[in-house]
Amino acid sequence: MSTEATKPSLRFVLSLLIPVICMGVVILTSNELVQHPVISLFGMTELFGLPLADILTWGAFTYPIAFLVTDTTNRLFGPEKARKVVIVGFGLGVFLSLSAAFSIAAAVAAETGTSLLDALFNNDDAFGMLRVSVASGSAFLIAQLLDVALFDRLRQGTWWKAPVISSFVSSIIDTAIFFSLAFAGTGLPWETWALGDFTAKLVMIAVLLYPFRLLVSFYPANMREAA
Repeated sequence: MSTEATKPSLRFVLSLLIPVICMGVVILTSNELVQHPVISLFGMTELFGLPLADILTWGAFTYPIAFLVTDTTNRLFGPEKARKVVIVGFGLGVFLSLSAAFSIAAAVAAETGTSLLDALFNNDDAFGMLRVSVASGSAFLIAQLLDVALFDRLRQGTWWKAPVISSFVSSIIDTAIFFSLAFAGTGLPWETWALGDFTAKLVMIAVLLYPFRLLVSFYPANMREAA
């Protein structure tokens, strides 16, 4: 098979398959980690007089990678490919998260002799994952599509403006939708979690800016579909 013949399939893997898999892994991992508060970080257990567990969850450090995936795909392959990655990644992430919720429920049902639905809605772990899955899917789809649109409008400017501004605005929307849907009414400190999560996202946007630059700079020019 000629090199020219293999380029379309290689481009497909790099522009769609790998980003989609990354999205699915990020969503599933973040949906689990967001349910686990940070007890201690670099020796700190309190911040501004509040327990760190009331401010931050571990999911805050993994979820921003989704914006890196979206923005890199957008820069290299254009907004249409980025939207496809978001939509397919959304479906894969929600499927994996719902599968985790049903797996927990199935194990509880087998142990207690209750029905799958009873276990799903009455077991805290199973229902928590179910609610987080719905909240995560809703927030992810809206925020990531907004990120794609904003990035595309800013793509002709200085290289850092598009990823920084699009990720910043989308993170506000994502945080508001996710934490209100996932934790409102549970008695958990979701308001301070949301504030801590958003602050962590701002830090991660800055941290991931350099990897974004490296990925774009070192990607072969002849494999790109969009500048």
